[in-house]
Amino acid sequence: MKKLIFVFALACFTQINAQDQLSRLSVKGNQFVNESGEKIVLRGLNTSDPDKLEKQNQWNKVYFQEIKDWGATVVRFPVHPSRWRDRGEKAYLQLLDDGIKWCTELGLYVIIDWHSIGNLQTQLYLHPMYFTTPLETRLFWKTIAEKYGNNTTVAFYELFNEPTRYQGKFGTLSWEEWKEVNEELITIIRAYNAEGIPLVAGFNWAYDLTEAFNNPIAAEGVGYVSHPYPQKRPKPWIEQWDKDWGMMKEKYPVICTEMGFAGEEERGAHVPVISDESYGETITKYFDEKDISYVVWVFDAEWDPSLFDDWEFKNLTRHGKFFKEKLQQYD
Repeated sequence: MKKLIFVFALACFTQINAQDQLSRLSVKGNQFVNESGEKIVLRGLNTSDPDKLEKQNQWNKVYFQEIKDWGATVVRFPVHPSRWRDRGEKAYLQLLDDGIKWCTELGLYVIIDWHSIGNLQTQLYLHPMYFTTPLETRLFWKTIAEKYGNNTTVAFYELFNEPTRYQGKFGTLSWEEWKEVNEELITIIRAYNAEGIPLVAGFNWAYDLTEAFNNPIAAEGVGYVSHPYPQKRPKPWIEQWDKDWGMMKEKYPVICTEMGFAGEEERGAHVPVISDESYGETITKYFDEKDISYVVWVFDAEWDPSLFDDWEFKNLTRHGKFFKEKLQQYD
């Protein structure tokens, strides 16, 4: 009798665990697909750095439940190199463990993003918080591949947040050189049999994919990233988006892992995010027509452009109101 009870309990436990696992995503042509080969288009929200949120007592399941209630199906974790070093690998991985566990329970996919801004080759960056080295970057992705490579919730590895040369102020970096850096990171990740999808960004602060389109990454199963904030190009936007990054969707899956806007009068207004609801309407229509996944920046009360101004998630900004309503319209 005891044996039967044990077997029954084990079967129930196995079934619960199976239900907790999200379907592994992969690349097929220019689409993300699940294990059944069905097209998957993701829409979601960026957290702020897990280290920041934990220090403010906001890194908890309540936070992720709110993200889920907004209609998200994917969450992006921006891991700043400085925060990774300051907290230490072991402690930071515990933060990721907790976040991934909550996302699994809520049915949310995760993007782990190495959140640096600048030129990895010259090691010149927008701010000291983004400083990293090629070695640290390789070691970070080695660690992530070893630990989360078979975790189906961790669907994407965003290799470097925003590469930029910006008028030579961050030094020189050719696309061929940047391509080789990304291909090396992908080689390291796949040496550990990690099954997540590498995401590669182009230049101009991860906006421009024209060079990638003409000379794509020499690896299968890769997605491409753009951050098409409104002031990257003047209105009208669509023809320019087509030329700058939208054309990539003709051949490969594209996910815009940062986007959003702030009204000129709002606290978070700064270049390149100043715009209004017309940007939200235009770009989400563009995404929906082309099956492009997107992740809105940022689910935080202080970082800009914020989706809300209070930690009760009630006082929404203009783009918070727009994107909450938009995300909740999807099935």
